[in-house]
Amino acid sequence: RRRRRGRGGRAPPPPPPQPTPAQPAPEPPEDSEASPVSQIIEGAEAGQEEPPAAPDANPSSDPERPSAASVRDDGAPADIDPARLDPEGLKILNRLHRFGHLAYFVGGCVRDLLVGRQPKDFDIATSAHPGEVRSLFRNCRLIGRRFRLAHVYFRGGKLIEVSTFRANPTELEDGEELPEDLLITRDNVFGNAEEDARRRDFTVNGLFYDIRAGRVIDYCEGLTDLSARNIRTIGNPEVRMREDPVRILRAVRFAARLGFEIDPETYAAMEGAVEDLPRCAPARLLEEVLKLLRSGYSRRAFELLYALGALRVLLPPVSDHLDRVGQEGAGDFWARLGALDLRIQQAPVDDSIIIAVMLHPLARAMPEAADVEMSSGEAVDALLDQMVQTARLPRRLADRARTLLWAEGVLSGERRRRRSLASFRRHPTFPDALLLLEIGAEATGKGAEAVARWKEGKVPEALEAKPVDGGGAKKKRRRRRRRGGGDVPPPASTPL
Repeated sequence: RRRRRGRGGRAPPPPPPQPTPAQPAPEPPEDSEASPVSQIIEGAEAGQEEPPAAPDANPSSDPERPSAASVRDDGAPADIDPARLDPEGLKILNRLHRFGHLAYFVGGCVRDLLVGRQPKDFDIATSAHPGEVRSLFRNCRLIGRRFRLAHVYFRGGKLIEVSTFRANPTELEDGEELPEDLLITRDNVFGNAEEDARRRDFTVNGLFYDIRAGRVIDYCEGLTDLSARNIRTIGNPEVRMREDPVRILRAVRFAARLGFEIDPETYAAMEGAVEDLPRCAPARLLEEVLKLLRSGYSRRAFELLYALGALRVLLPPVSDHLDRVGQEGAGDFWARLGALDLRIQQAPVDDSIIIAVMLHPLARAMPEAADVEMSSGEAVDALLDQMVQTARLPRRLADRARTLLWAEGVLSGERRRRRSLASFRRHPTFPDALLLLEIGAEATGKGAEAVARWKEGKVPEALEAKPVDGGGAKKKRRRRRRRGGGDVPPPASTPL
């Protein structure tokens, strides 16, 4: 509204400005570009911000720092370079601390940092409940039914997983007998940091890293096993394996990837829980098998699975092949997995190529082992059908692997093609089929010259000499039937 003018036609002077109270500095957004170190310092000194009242999963501890009861004597200061820590993970920890929650890096990222590996993922465990995490981060989504998790998303599709401290719902008292069914179906029993560490699978995965104290928190002798290069379950091995038989595959993956040994009691429990694997979700089992194949250490992992008897349950065609050919005949299979590992350690390889590498020796040996005569193509079809039925391999992935095995056969000369071989370079599967051929050449020491010729844009000389149609007289084509019945009439120029 306009100010009412006085007699002189001028507005009265405005009242003198009143002093305003100092406002707290605005908090940086989640995608701020501030340095991680400065964010940690700001979070530690942000005393002027009043955190919202929220239930704490560990109310006995100080919300800003772990209490003396939380940081056990078996923890230790960690010589971890802050530059190796994930900057987005530091932002999440900083914000959780500022709102009064305990929060640590946890699990595999701490383990990898301590053994000198750069972690691929940085997971966070916190006293904040899933709903509280979602309320603090606008770029957050809750997932999972059995295990509610918060995924915090950043630019470029990156996400960081944040889980709430949980307790073990099947914890047994001393002397209590094991129930028949220990399979975990829900896991949303909240707890404190120590309970969360003790419900994890292996001691080397139960470590927390406190960025404020620069200290590793160890409740389960994980540092001792890490120094001894040992994979050992937390608590009773039999209980841990029966709670979740997929831990068999996780133990194998960690042992193969890190070069660790499996504790004897843990290994015995793994053998006893193999028969429980079919009770797990097929999609989860397949994903764990693919993780082993993608790891770059698949040969060592599959050797452990075969020794445990787990391949018989997970991949029956592979187990049957290894049983049939024996130790001497299995050399080609193990050599191809070893060559695949070297490739994956350099760059990721598509899942269809991985499946084709694994099944190549089986497809070649299958016609000889079959009771009925079959071609190599029929052997591949039968083998992949088995994989779809027994291992729940997705049909799309099976079809792609089938095409690659056929194309690799064309490149190697095992299968003939009616059209020119030179034009096969334009086939969409040519690059992947050539990689499959190259992995086989590295594994067996045969075919390196053919690979080099294909890479130069030339057809291998041995294939140029072969006739395209395979030689021999042309076979008489079968006469087609009319749609309405009867034979197709001959052309008018053909004498009747």
